[in-house]
Amino acid sequence: MTITEDTSTTENPKAEVGRARRRKEDQRLITGRTRWTDNITLPGMLHIAMVRSPFAHARITGIDTAEAKASRNVVAVLTGEDLKDVQGVNANAWPISPDQVTPTHLPMAVDHVACAGEIVACVVARSAAEARDAAELVDVDYEELPAVLDMKEALKDEVLAHPDLGTNKSAFWKLDSKEAGTGEDVDAAIAKAREAGVVIEREYRQQRLIPAFMEPRSVVVDPTGEQITMWSATQIPHILRFLLAATTGVSEAKIRVIAPDVGGGFGGKLQTTPEEFIAFAAAQQLGKPVKYTETRSESLLSAHHGRDQWQKLTLSATRDGTVTGLKVELLADLGAYVALVGGGVPVLGAWMFNSIYKFPAYRFTVQTLLTNKTWVDAYRGAGRPEATFGIERMMDELAAELGMDPLELREKNWIKHEEFPFTTVAGMTYDSGNYEAATARARELFGYDELRAEQQRRRESNDPIQLGIGISTFTEMCGLAPSRVLGSLSYGAGGWEHASIRMLPTGKVEVVTGTSPHGQGHETAWSQIVADRLGVPFEDVEVLHGDTQISHKGLDTYGSRSLVVGGEALVLAADKVVEKAKPIAAHLLEANVDDLEFTSGRFGVKGTDKGMTMAEIALASFAAHNLPDGIEPGLDSEATYDPVDFSFPHGTHLCAMEVDTETGATSMRSYVCVDDIGVVVNPLIADGQIHGGLVQGIAQALWEGAEYDENGTLVTGSFVDYTLPTAADTISFVTDYTVSPSTTNTLGTKGVGEAGTIASTPAVVNAIVDALRPMGVHDVPMPCTPERVWRAIQSGGSDRQVESSGEAQPHFDAGAPNQDTPEPEGGAQ
Repeated sequence: MTITEDTSTTENPKAEVGRARRRKEDQRLITGRTRWTDNITLPGMLHIAMVRSPFAHARITGIDTAEAKASRNVVAVLTGEDLKDVQGVNANAWPISPDQVTPTHLPMAVDHVACAGEIVACVVARSAAEARDAAELVDVDYEELPAVLDMKEALKDEVLAHPDLGTNKSAFWKLDSKEAGTGEDVDAAIAKAREAGVVIEREYRQQRLIPAFMEPRSVVVDPTGEQITMWSATQIPHILRFLLAATTGVSEAKIRVIAPDVGGGFGGKLQTTPEEFIAFAAAQQLGKPVKYTETRSESLLSAHHGRDQWQKLTLSATRDGTVTGLKVELLADLGAYVALVGGGVPVLGAWMFNSIYKFPAYRFTVQTLLTNKTWVDAYRGAGRPEATFGIERMMDELAAELGMDPLELREKNWIKHEEFPFTTVAGMTYDSGNYEAATARARELFGYDELRAEQQRRRESNDPIQLGIGISTFTEMCGLAPSRVLGSLSYGAGGWEHASIRMLPTGKVEVVTGTSPHGQGHETAWSQIVADRLGVPFEDVEVLHGDTQISHKGLDTYGSRSLVVGGEALVLAADKVVEKAKPIAAHLLEANVDDLEFTSGRFGVKGTDKGMTMAEIALASFAAHNLPDGIEPGLDSEATYDPVDFSFPHGTHLCAMEVDTETGATSMRSYVCVDDIGVVVNPLIADGQIHGGLVQGIAQALWEGAEYDENGTLVTGSFVDYTLPTAADTISFVTDYTVSPSTTNTLGTKGVGEAGTIASTPAVVNAIVDALRPMGVHDVPMPCTPERVWRAIQSGGSDRQVESSGEAQPHFDAGAPNQDTPEPEGGAQ
């Protein structure tokens, strides 16, 4: 859908919500009048360069800093030994089991490194260039140790990522529908299907990805004032402040964290980083401001990675296509350490593998593992893209086995719109949705029947360029949510959010939000919500965020929570402003409170033309010359909102891919998505979020993948090797929306930040496999490079396994090739 800036909406010409406003933030961003952390310069500021281990696993046997210390303008060289008592620790906030094995993650290693890129020393100098030059002169002696780099090898515990722990197994977690009382016995369902139905088993690889945000991470620390002030390119200023205080012993009241303009995150800045802790400690040690800004190579190497799973799925169904059971077994690579929420990321997928389908029986298990790679944490979608990929690939496999149209198979099994609210086999209650409407609209925009007819013609003519149609009908859980639920899962924080509204005497409005944007458009969308709620002009609303001194309470931005949680806090705060203003208005208008009505920013007396605007009441409240007895001056209000449930956006994504069967080259013909994100606050922003998410999900399918060599060295450590798409590599997408408002918040919103990424990866891979299915191919490992597609064609799907009516089909090799060995043996897995 092409959206231009609207000046009205059809239902209410004056309403802001629903209007395609251009973003307030963009003017300063696109003209360069912004404040990235790396732009900050303080008097007397010093610069830090990090010394990183070249080895994936080693003991530190000595560090010689003499030559570096003698270098021009070097102020200090600090080692782990120097900082061990003051540097704090990188915490894990989500232990998923009581017996989780969690290695201590010091910001700067003292005697042992567990992955390449781990920091072993830092140089502080008067310029960044001098610090980097001197860092090369730090001489570190290592005793290299065997490294474990493969999840399946890690499972054997023969080589240990952390020898002192005695195991690579971090935690095991299970959700079983029979045990939970939400469904039937999945083993019985599968056994029954082996006798009289169909059972499909597949193993899929979710390759390791790198968030690759536009702005590299940067941190500035000033210890010279009454507080220690940290500027950081982070998604989580409030959480960062708390963890700095909790692990270093510095009073939280003495720490101020500011997230200025932040150039993207995608979960990659949802972390308390070693560099932040080291800069914090170094600034205190030296008593001077310090700055650290990573290079792009450092970012790719040591900023946390995402995904990295093996998925083994077993799906059972009757011969008419009715699904009866789903069993999911995961191995999840945590890397060298259990990151902030890293252990819990695969658990988030537990409630989403069943997706929009009415499975009567379900079991999910995950074993998290430690290896000698960069640690893994949330990456756009965090567990839900992995789940959506698995189930949407399996639904296509089932459709192919039964000879059914994959859209018809999905419709046969999905929750119908009249069945909402619906409690799933995983125990989640979906409040609203309409999969039929979204799919019908997507099918129409895509020209589904026409493309199927063209596909058939190409197959019949043996055209070397085959056409594939990929489908992804998905839902996700957004608004990382109710605090009690998170507490029951041992999550280290709540799910609430805070907002406050300051009514200024001039009638202007300051909104303070605990959410911390890094490109989402909060300043614009929040202004629209408040403008509608208070009846003030959009231009009169200013949004403040990202500074723990100004926004003293908040839980920041991740998990598509900002609008559905933070936006609702705004609504509650705005409604309190109206309630505060009401008795003042009644007093000034000499009317009874019950006789007032508030419409479009004006209190009016019913049946008369008497009234006062919110701006007039704000001034009267400030002056306090004529207030009712017992009423305090001022209309300022604040609210904290804790959701009653998650929200569940959904959508249907359709992709057409052309595949050259002679070379393996692929090209995208068309892509249509119709999403239901509840009430759309700003269609222009929503479309931007969808487009960005689509490109990231498509990139996983076609281009991106972090690769290590046999020594644990990252070989995709620059954009020469880690292949991010550009605008030239993508096509124009067709987007549209259906609206089934959420019933769990007053705005009716559901969240949009991750939807495109979650849905697009399986749509693309399904399309490629669909094009090649007549050649016996049922999978191509991601990223689906031309070489991998070509190899899959040559193999002819020799590893395919389906069991139907008790008849065993050709064996599926559970030992499919490792992502670290990019050439698949025997083709698709």
